Amino acid sequence: MASKKYYAVLRGKKPGIYKVWTGGEGAQVQVMGFPGARYKGFEKLEDAEAFMAGKDSVSSPGSSAAGKKKVRPYEDAGLDPLAYPIHVFSDGGAIGNPGPGGYGSVVVMEDGSRQEFSGGFSLTTNNRMELLGAIIGLEAVKDAGVPILLTSDSRYLVQGIEKKWARGWRARGWKKSDGSQALNPDLWKRLLDLLDHMDVRFQWVKGHSGHLENERCDALAQSAARGSSLPPDTGYKGKE
Repeated sequence: MASKKYYAVLRGKKPGIYKVWTGGEGAQVQVMGFPGARYKGFEKLEDAEAFMAGKDSVSSPGSSAAGKKKVRPYEDAGLDPLAYPIHVFSDGGAIGNPGPGGYGSVVVMEDGSRQEFSGGFSLTTNNRMELLGAIIGLEAVKDAGVPILLTSDSRYLVQGIEKKWARGWRARGWKKSDGSQALNPDLWKRLLDLLDHMDVRFQWVKGHSGHLENERCDALAQSAARGSSLPPDTGYKGKE
């Protein structure tokens, strides 16, 4: 994926277009800890300017101009970010699936402070790393006692929780409704055990779409997957 050259801060401490993400003059300091911040990275200046003007939209392949679908910024995906003092972002993947894999998590606290986590395994799957990324992020804030918003590009993870599929699997002894075995019960159990005592809402975003924290998690996961002397994923049973 091409690197971003412009970072548009539509809602932040000092809205504007920035050429760097980190550092005192970067966009990150303008949005971290700012409730309801809206920002996005772009490769072209004109796209960043369109976002600032409220014209950030895309159309599906083959659609006409009249049929363009407005894309909601991830911070406005039907949820009120102000209701969640803590934000967790996570991602994960495996090279070859199955293959060497890694996860990445970013935790942003109410005061704007942040922590990053990552790890990798010699043989695992995309879904296992997506789950583990969320778990690691939530374990870092499990005693916070406040609502948490977790953002991921994994439909497997988000729908598994928001549609209560995983809770159904657990209630049936890790069986799906058709009687087949649910995959990754060790990680789903670990995640549900956390959620039983936390107030967490899961939100899906499209991967590789300019979401800065999702891209950061992706970079952490990819770097971990390419590490040396990776340990085995003892929970992977070779069934996916």
